[in-house]
Amino acid sequence: MKVTFLGTGTSRGIPVIGCQCRVCLSSNPKNHRLRSSVLIEDRVKLVIDTSVDFRLQMLRHGVRRIDALLYTHPHVDHILGLDDVYPFNMWSEKALPAYGSKSTLKEIAVTFRHLFDGKGYPGVPSVQLVPVFEKFNVGDVEIEPIEVLHGQLPIMGFRMGQFAYLTDVSYIPDASFKQLQGVECLVLDGLRYQTHPTHFSLSEASEASVRIGASRTYLVHISHEVDHDEGNAYLPGSVKLAYDGLVLQV
Repeated sequence: MKVTFLGTGTSRGIPVIGCQCRVCLSSNPKNHRLRSSVLIEDRVKLVIDTSVDFRLQMLRHGVRRIDALLYTHPHVDHILGLDDVYPFNMWSEKALPAYGSKSTLKEIAVTFRHLFDGKGYPGVPSVQLVPVFEKFNVGDVEIEPIEVLHGQLPIMGFRMGQFAYLTDVSYIPDASFKQLQGVECLVLDGLRYQTHPTHFSLSEASEASVRIGASRTYLVHISHEVDHDEGNAYLPGSVKLAYDGLVLQV
């Protein structure tokens, strides 16, 4: 399995508009973060979350085919790129399935009602919403939903074999920790050094990684309060900050 980090930043991205902090002004390309999303390539090609930067991410990485979309939750930084999947419909000549919780897909249907109102507007994406609550398959790839909390909001992470992706998480229930046992490569929310009501801090993410037992963990949804090199120096050896364009083999 090949995992490409399309974006690793918060809802505002980095640099933040108008910000003069040293991370936003940094010349280190690893401090330049689009909104969080990943591309997974195995026997199928999957994108987790169509971020606000989806079009740029697809062009940047030369993506010509997607077999399915996976959604963690309906916050705008994770869904607003959906309208830009239309070219993939053109190339494949078929609808694109989008998997997520029933509540997430309901919000997507409201936000993008022009796609689902049955009026058949020309030039808009063809997307099939598929609610999931237990293990499912896209092609030959088995995907296991993992429920976590983003503040008070239940959201969905995903496990595929020894890989798991959990963004925008502030609490992992015991049952979900059990589902994550045996994960070798973990992607986890790590917003900043200080605690936050809806996101793991760097130290909280590191503690969760130890409990899960992942041999390598990469943090995403990183704020402009964290410089890439300084953040990595702060973290334990098995935990690293991800960065846009990072490619993993799992």
